[in-house]
Amino acid sequence: MEKFSQIEQLFHVLDDTAKALQEELDCSYLEALAETGENLFHGRIIQEELSEITKKRLNKEYQNIVLSKYSREELRKAFQLAILKGMKENIQPNHQMTPDTIGMFVSYLVEKFMEGKQSFSLLDPAVGTGNLLFTILNQLKGKKIQAYGVDIDDILIKLAYVGANLQEHSVELFNQDSLQPLFVDPVDMVISDIPVGYYPNDARAADYEMKADSGHTYAHHLFIEQSLRHLSPGGYGFFLVPNNLFESEQSQILHKFIKKHCIIQGVIQLPISIFKNEKAAKSIFIIQKKGTETTPPKNVLLVQLPKFSDQAGMSNILQKIDQWFVDEKSK
Repeated sequence: MEKFSQIEQLFHVLDDTAKALQEELDCSYLEALAETGENLFHGRIIQEELSEITKKRLNKEYQNIVLSKYSREELRKAFQLAILKGMKENIQPNHQMTPDTIGMFVSYLVEKFMEGKQSFSLLDPAVGTGNLLFTILNQLKGKKIQAYGVDIDDILIKLAYVGANLQEHSVELFNQDSLQPLFVDPVDMVISDIPVGYYPNDARAADYEMKADSGHTYAHHLFIEQSLRHLSPGGYGFFLVPNNLFESEQSQILHKFIKKHCIIQGVIQLPISIFKNEKAAKSIFIIQKKGTETTPPKNVLLVQLPKFSDQAGMSNILQKIDQWFVDEKSK
């Protein structure tokens, strides 16, 4: 209960101070949240244009918070709650956050695939507010991870930047169209809840193998290809993709690309209950970039997850997944 009250206390300070800054700076709640997060991180108010009354009000709130008393997960969750509130107030299609349950499960998979490696590099080309990335970094304690994140939305990337600072994660962030050339060296792993839909820039899409024969190309296809470009040989990609990924009118192009460049390690269908409707349901698509020492698995890891609340069902599935890794190591 105390952990919840810690998170709740920090959320209320973030919320109250964000509302005060939103009113005085005449900006959105999310922009104000980034500003108040900056103040907490620096330990002082950095907005010089504020009135003395607002400064006193903010300082009174900030005095209740000592960041060093919070764990990284408590900081992430409190900041996440405030971001979710801001997103509900100003709904935009690209302002969506990967649920914690999915982030935790992806973290478990990453840990299994990277077992034995103490250090590796990681890229999220659709980092958004960084919630998926930070969940993984927080769960993989003791690992030395060089992380990179890219997003075209300047508000989301600012929130990711503030979140990284508050949680003391070393992350290089880039505010740009992720399908334009990236200044990121090849990494050991890409994780991403990739945007679904058409990519409007046909001229840029023409530079990709998976460009559509006519009309716009699927952005989620291009994100997979861009990720492969930035993966080292033998590196892994973990993508949240639509369940109908291989059933669309452009799926033959994707099939051909995957067969040429990748090894499919697994497809894990997430519980439909965590999505708004069946059409929005997603799976975790796990691929490995082909290299001189890569070999296909004996059996692709194919799993349909029960509800995360079904403890017996989840325990049974996790045992099967653990056994799959044992079998793969023994081949």
